[in-house]
Amino acid sequence: MQIITDSSTLYTIEQAKEKGFEAVPLCISIGDWDGKDLHMDYDRFYDRIKTGVHPKSSQPALGDVIDTFEKYAEEEILNISMADGLSGTYQTACSAREMVANKEKITVFNSKTLCGPHRYMTEMAQKMKEEGKSIKEILDWLKQKTTETKSWLIPQDFEFLKRGGRMNASAAAIGSVLKLKPILTLTKDAKQLDKFAVKRTFSSAVKTILASLEGMEMGKDYIFYVVHARAKKDCETAVKMIREMFSEVEIQCYELSHAFITQGGPECVAIQYIKK
Repeated sequence: MQIITDSSTLYTIEQAKEKGFEAVPLCISIGDWDGKDLHMDYDRFYDRIKTGVHPKSSQPALGDVIDTFEKYAEEEILNISMADGLSGTYQTACSAREMVANKEKITVFNSKTLCGPHRYMTEMAQKMKEEGKSIKEILDWLKQKTTETKSWLIPQDFEFLKRGGRMNASAAAIGSVLKLKPILTLTKDAKQLDKFAVKRTFSSAVKTILASLEGMEMGKDYIFYVVHARAKKDCETAVKMIREMFSEVEIQCYELSHAFITQGGPECVAIQYIKK
């Protein structure tokens, strides 16, 4: 069995191979510069954004997915994709499956999440594979995990939300002037982001997120992910606040990939959790 995923897991091609699975990167373009998610120089990428050039992202190249599927033509393949609806990545994997001779051996799974929880699902699927678990056993576990995770995004730049169609121009203009902090969350079907709340400060935004979890018993069987776009100070603030409320949870921090900076903008922060 071969596990295949995409760069929503925040794994580069090389890092994934070291773990035993494949991660096909999403595609990125910024001006006349095209590249692969997680495989472009970050300083140069951010510098271009500062000059007013807006990046664009798209699903992994169909040919790359087909090549990866064909590479394991003799094996069963489990492709764990980022949330369908937030990207065309899942649909691309499904299309690639229909175009290869070994399609009957390929299962494409919609993780209904992204970044941290997607990373965890993939890591655990690989671990279960190494323990000798069947695809059915892994899929049953993955399906359960889709019901035990939640994500919020706190963007800093309303222009990126406006360009992504997640906020109209007038609301974006007012928000920028007032320096508000919107909070977006994944809808129940995980197909899009929806407004959760709007706050004045980053700390109050995190406080609002954590208040929504009040009463939940979160201990060592939960992982929180704080992923950010060069917002280390805000990341540290979020970690401290999570730790104060849930002292025993595991917390992991990562920098967002180019694809998610494209959507959330520089200095955005995502807070996510998943039950182990």
